[in-house]
Amino acid sequence: MAKINKKRNQKKSDETLVDLVEVGAQASSFYDRNQNIIFGALVGLVVIVGGLFAYNNFYKKPRQAEATEQMFQAQLQFERDSFILALTNPGGGYYGFLDIIDNYGGTKAGNLANYYAGISYLNLGKYEAAVDYLKSFSAKGEVTPIMKYGALGDAYTEMGDMERGMSFYKKASAEDGNEELAAYYLMKVGMLYEKMGDLNGARKTYEKLKSDYPNTTDGRNAEKYLIRVNAQG
Repeated sequence: MAKINKKRNQKKSDETLVDLVEVGAQASSFYDRNQNIIFGALVGLVVIVGGLFAYNNFYKKPRQAEATEQMFQAQLQFERDSFILALTNPGGGYYGFLDIIDNYGGTKAGNLANYYAGISYLNLGKYEAAVDYLKSFSAKGEVTPIMKYGALGDAYTEMGDMERGMSFYKKASAEDGNEELAAYYLMKVGMLYEKMGDLNGARKTYEKLKSDYPNTTDGRNAEKYLIRVNAQG
C-alpha cells in the first residue's frame, strides 16, 4: 500500500556583483520619483500578507484538519482492500475519497485523495478512471512521484498502451527518492521490453538493474532475469 513520505525542496539563487554606489544613487532617485507608488505597494503587501495569514490560519488549516479527519475511515477501507467502500462509502458517516476530492479541493488531504482514488480504481480494473485521478494528484516528496509514475505505467500497460506504460515506468525508475522502488520499476521496464519482444532492450535494462541497484531485492534478482533473456536468444 501507499506510504507517503516527505521530500526536501532545494532552491537555487543567482548572485550578481554590482556597483553599490551606483545602485544606491539609483535607488534613492527611484524612491524620490515614485514614493507614492512605493507606499501604496507596501500598504497593499501588508493587506495581502495579512489576508494570506488569515486564509491559512482561519480557513485553510481548519479545512485541512477536517479533511484529514474525514479521510481516516476511507484510508482504513483502502488498507483492507475494500476499494469501492473507500471510494464512496467507508462507513460511520465519513466521506469516501471521491467526496473528499469534491469537498476539500485545494487541501493536502484533497490532493492525496486523488492518489488513493487512482490506486483504488487501478485495483478495481477501471484503468481510465485510475489515470484521470493519478494525473490530478500533485506528487511531491521522495516516494510519491515514483508511486504516481509507476501506477500510471501499470494503468496504461493494462489498457494495452505499452509505449506510454514504458515511458511512465522509465520516469518512475529515474526518480532517486527510494532505491528499492526505483529498482522495482526498472525491473518492470525490463519485463515490458521482454513482453514487447525487445530482448536487447530487456538485456540492457537488467544489466543496468544489476550494476546500479546491487543492494536491492530486484537488483539481486537481475542475474536471474538476464539468464532468462539470454536463453531466449
